[in-house]
Amino acid sequence: MRRRQLLGTAGAAGAAAALSRPGLAQTAGGARVLRFAPIADLGVLDPIVTTTYITRNHGYLVWDTLYGLDEAVRPRPQMAEGHTVEEDGRRVSIRLRPGLRFHDGEPVLARDCVASIRRWGARDSLGQTLLALTDALEAPDDRTVLFRLRRPFPLLFDALAKTSPPVCFVMPERFARTDPAQAIREVVGSGPFRFLPDERVSGARVAYARFEGYAPRAEGEPSGTTGPKRAHFDRVEWRTVPDPSTAAAALQAGEVDWWEFPTPDLLPLLRRHRDIAVENPDPFGFLGALRFNHLHPPFDDPAARRALLPAVAQPDYMAAVAGTDPSAWRAGVGFFPPGAPMATDAGLDALAGPRDPAAARQALVAAGHGGAKATLIGPTDYPNVQALTEVGADMLRRVGLDLDYAASDWATVVQRRANREPPTRGGWNVLFTFFSGLDFLHPGVHLLMRANGLATWPGWPTSSGLEELRAAWLEAADPEARRRLAAEAQRRAFADLPYVPLGQFFQPTAYRRSLSGMLKGATVFWNVRRSG
Repeated sequence: MRRRQLLGTAGAAGAAAALSRPGLAQTAGGARVLRFAPIADLGVLDPIVTTTYITRNHGYLVWDTLYGLDEAVRPRPQMAEGHTVEEDGRRVSIRLRPGLRFHDGEPVLARDCVASIRRWGARDSLGQTLLALTDALEAPDDRTVLFRLRRPFPLLFDALAKTSPPVCFVMPERFARTDPAQAIREVVGSGPFRFLPDERVSGARVAYARFEGYAPRAEGEPSGTTGPKRAHFDRVEWRTVPDPSTAAAALQAGEVDWWEFPTPDLLPLLRRHRDIAVENPDPFGFLGALRFNHLHPPFDDPAARRALLPAVAQPDYMAAVAGTDPSAWRAGVGFFPPGAPMATDAGLDALAGPRDPAAARQALVAAGHGGAKATLIGPTDYPNVQALTEVGADMLRRVGLDLDYAASDWATVVQRRANREPPTRGGWNVLFTFFSGLDFLHPGVHLLMRANGLATWPGWPTSSGLEELRAAWLEAADPEARRRLAAEAQRRAFADLPYVPLGQFFQPTAYRRSLSGMLKGATVFWNVRRSG
């Protein structure tokens, strides 16, 4: 695995001095501008048609949500003023706060929320479950959203509050009626910042302006995606800086204020800088994943998927993405994040013990797939995913697959992974990715454990057993029963292998110490302010 060499102090200073290109130039009135370096370019503007965190973070700038999750992962009203639950949980009424407006000046009405919930629910795993249990979803007046449920659904507010993409953002009805598989053509938000389409430069910059008509909640304290969303900057500018050394130099020179995900080889340098803070914003970390395409050979065959298990060495993937610091990652991780209530060691024997690529090669041959051709897609401009992919490419070659490694920019990977056609017609066989541990807390929200075929995330696994266990988990009320069902789901997942878990890593963020107010969890931009 090729890794970047640690950028020395002298080299960093030289790189900083060389940052004269317009994309990193200081902005006039910079004290009122927050300059942010995201992990990759914003390729998709519609947060419903993609599950990328970059688009999700863009979504939190532009749109608001009916509910949010606080740092303890509890749902709290956000655009909602409150709610009532009647008829033994089968009738749920949500009341909107007064004074909510879209960026075009129009009021946010209940019918906008109903259309937004329907569009989101068609794409989201937990949203699909909610809508399947909903007999009626109505707007009886301008400020009331009414659910009439077939049976009680205790996770209703969790679903509307979830931060895992796609998030249930509230859009104007005219956009929320767009086919959920088609991207909206115009961005009109309901959140604290306005998107500035005329200033977008693909691969270089995205800009937002504070929305003066936004009404933050009057009560509470900011926590996660809940509480008052107060914008303290006139503008937020995303500066795409593909080269990590350049991003580090820009942060040291004050040309950017905040670098979302520094690479591990540059963290020691940043930690030594007196004006830079480095911290972990997500206590649940991120979980790596080897995702198969279940529609095409060789990985449409569960025997071929299981054949790879003896070759999967979680420490190799985690060291590549998070470095050699033992506190930065964990191996021996299953389908749920360590420390979460549903975490279990059920089935983990499949990833324990000495790793043996030769055994994996023999298992592929025995399954009739020895030397099979496989197309791997991965990005060249998304360091974390690239690191996982490079280790994975080496493993896939070592087990004897005829590997076609199709590397491209991240936007192209996102577009290609949605292609269900065979690799010869633009599709793929395998990819590597990661998700926040918050997105894998339990079977109800776990996107990559869904196995409902074409309705689920790219890879499209089908397993009636996994779906039945998920349904049973959702219906179980007893915590012990839920833990038992989660363990059963993990055992079944190791047999059916919708994907292979690659471990847990903790990704720090870095920012100038003049900033304060960053919130734990998803990357959001309200509550952040600059001192001095």
